Amino acid sequence: MKQISEGKAKFYVGGGVFYNPEMSTLRDISVLFLKVLSTNKKRILDATAATGVRAIRYALEAGAKDVTLLDINKKAARMAAKNIKLNGLKFRVLNKSIQEFAGTHRGSFEIIDLDPFGSPVPQFNDIMKLGWDGSVMMITATDTAVLCGAHEAACIKIYGSKPLHNEMCKEVGIRILLNYVSRVASAFNFGIVPLISISDRHYMRIFVRLEFGAAKAISSVKSTGIGAFCRRCYAFRFACGVAPMLCKRCENCGNRLEAFGPLWLGRLYDKSITSSMLRISEIGILKVINDELDVPMLYSVPKITKALGFSSVSHYKVIETLKKKGRSATTTQFEKGGIKTDASPKEVFRAVGSLRHKP
Repeated sequence: MKQISEGKAKFYVGGGVFYNPEMSTLRDISVLFLKVLSTNKKRILDATAATGVRAIRYALEAGAKDVTLLDINKKAARMAAKNIKLNGLKFRVLNKSIQEFAGTHRGSFEIIDLDPFGSPVPQFNDIMKLGWDGSVMMITATDTAVLCGAHEAACIKIYGSKPLHNEMCKEVGIRILLNYVSRVASAFNFGIVPLISISDRHYMRIFVRLEFGAAKAISSVKSTGIGAFCRRCYAFRFACGVAPMLCKRCENCGNRLEAFGPLWLGRLYDKSITSSMLRISEIGILKVINDELDVPMLYSVPKITKALGFSSVSHYKVIETLKKKGRSATTTQFEKGGIKTDASPKEVFRAVGSLRHKP
């Protein structure tokens, strides 16, 4: 066991208790998020505490005053309690499962952080019992191979959705996760409002606000739908709703389309929150997110040039070309060489094709 530091926190690691230093940037983002929310008077639940580093940083850097820490692992609960004391804090640390705590706790939390190993699905139904109107949930999934389609059958079993295993997989994975959260939330009479959605390396992380009421729940469900993808020219289509109709043929090349989903097709971000976070501290992925056009799905410029039969062109040039045609277009966090745009597939292909052999 040794003592280390991260942000303003000092804490012990080792002894078989999980700590991942590679997730420090994600914790930086979570701290920034809570700073913007002004958490000093909000009740926070860290449902998967491990070393307790998140809760400690939320207190020392975001002003959190009322945090409850849970961990089913006895060693982790002991270490979290030791680290809380080391930083001069007096938070409650409980050696309980989420299921046991949710079944016995009275009252709700304004902020709930769920960062399990693998999928959040086994814990999410119980976590919903601890939220209320306006509660914010920060949910991590590290089963990215499942959500990104490397294990399609597992994604269908766990999330009830068919994924894509291609250049769109990270965005589709995030939207599958949001679809699952919205469906479970609706059973508790909540709608969801995504505030930030991040897919980076081996994790996905969503920040959502709950809104109570049947109308809100129905509205969220109507923001889900089905997508369809063309493996010949890499175009896509999507349709919102509970039982949407989709064309079976690609409007761009006539090839048969491959369906995927259901998935969330609403917004992924609240730009007022991301811009406020950037005013405090400029983190690279946040800048990309804040500038990203918030529309479903992306186009991979390298894949389109492959379909058109010539070497790749700069996706920045494609963005510039589309903007000159009066369309919106940006880079995206989800794919290097990918673009987001409100242009149709045919307009995107014409824009890419117009850059053939141009410097």
